Amino acid sequence: MTARPVKPSRRWTNWAGNQTCHPAEVATPGSTEEVAAVVRDAARRGLGVKPVGTGHSFTAIATTDGVQLRLDGLRGVVHADAVTGRVRVLGGTPLHVLNPALQALGLALPNLGDIDRQTVTGAISTGTHGTGLRFQGIASAVRGLTLVLADGSVLACSQEVEPEVFQAARVGLGALGVVTEVELQCVPAFRLHAREFGADLHDVLDRLDDDLAAHDHVDMHWFPLTDRVLVKHNDRVGPDAPGDPLPAWRAWLDDDFLSNRLYEATNRAATRFPRIVPPLNTVSARLLGAREYTDDSWRVFVAERAVRFRESEYAVPRTHARDVVLAVRDWLERHRPPLTFPLELRFTGADDVWLSTGYERENAYIAMHQYHRMDDAGAFAAFEEIVAEHDGRPHWGKLHTLDAERLQGLYPRFDDFRAVRDRLDPGRVFANDYLRRVLGD
Repeated sequence: MTARPVKPSRRWTNWAGNQTCHPAEVATPGSTEEVAAVVRDAARRGLGVKPVGTGHSFTAIATTDGVQLRLDGLRGVVHADAVTGRVRVLGGTPLHVLNPALQALGLALPNLGDIDRQTVTGAISTGTHGTGLRFQGIASAVRGLTLVLADGSVLACSQEVEPEVFQAARVGLGALGVVTEVELQCVPAFRLHAREFGADLHDVLDRLDDDLAAHDHVDMHWFPLTDRVLVKHNDRVGPDAPGDPLPAWRAWLDDDFLSNRLYEATNRAATRFPRIVPPLNTVSARLLGAREYTDDSWRVFVAERAVRFRESEYAVPRTHARDVVLAVRDWLERHRPPLTFPLELRFTGADDVWLSTGYERENAYIAMHQYHRMDDAGAFAAFEEIVAEHDGRPHWGKLHTLDAERLQGLYPRFDDFRAVRDRLDPGRVFANDYLRRVLGD
């Protein structure tokens, strides 16, 4: 059985519009067997293969001039065990499809990021992490994987079977094979009590350790060229705890009109008149007022992001968060680039996944964004220089300039990962320019 490649009608572009490629062919397999057939055929003809999800990575991790694999046909829950919480999911399942499916089973992922457009394979392969010092990224919930390898064979791995492949493939960057199924360790469905409020940046940094100890999930949005921060405290509550979801009108006002429709208009204005950015940021910080509500975990974790942007995000040791934020603030005040998006500050606990940014250390994640129509005026480069002084590990799906030599010093198991890659894909069927830079050849 084969999934017939077809000539693409136009170039492929990612969500942010900053990465493009021209695949020689596009394949739309509907099963692991069809993926294997496509890979075998491409390898025989000397073509590279690259699976692509929804294009939410800002790097070129999914680009190819060979065969592009679109996994839209691999969606849905394959098996669920309500007793153990183990769920097998097809790799092309978007998180916005998976989350309500898990809810219907009485289950949930332990942690989530704030965007749910990614496929489950894309999210784990690039190290999507969420926030919460007592929790880890999504890849830490993975208990098994099914991969199609470069020769078209199919390999199942777990902690017990092919454990080194499993450790490498949980955050595999698409370098080891095509992940067609994922087994996830879920938890009973839970609700979150959300409290959001404005605060002063220096006050936030002064009480940071206390906040991280007191709350399950802490997320902060600092508006550049101001000292205003939108703080989000999300705490797990029992099924009988009081609290209601946001009223429909308030959800529409905050999350649709203010955060997307009006925000798009103000960003377009800032593109034409960059000098208005500081007052716009001040107004934006004030418009997103205090609110408090309780809802299903995934409804609280996830935010609608319709305004397009580019992003660079680095993980630094948690105890370095204050120094990094203040250094970034100092640079922004001196150079005053027209950054219209808030910088985001989040936190996670340590994990044991080889290429996870959280490998063996608690992290603070600092993310810099810019509207997709505007230049960052050197802010991203300056940000990289600052985090480099604090052993910053870049998010694999977000903009960075690091290469294999630098990354080798940041990840203790980097060479172990490359050894697994050499074994599984010696001919580099799954390579592209991004992987050649970050992993070497």
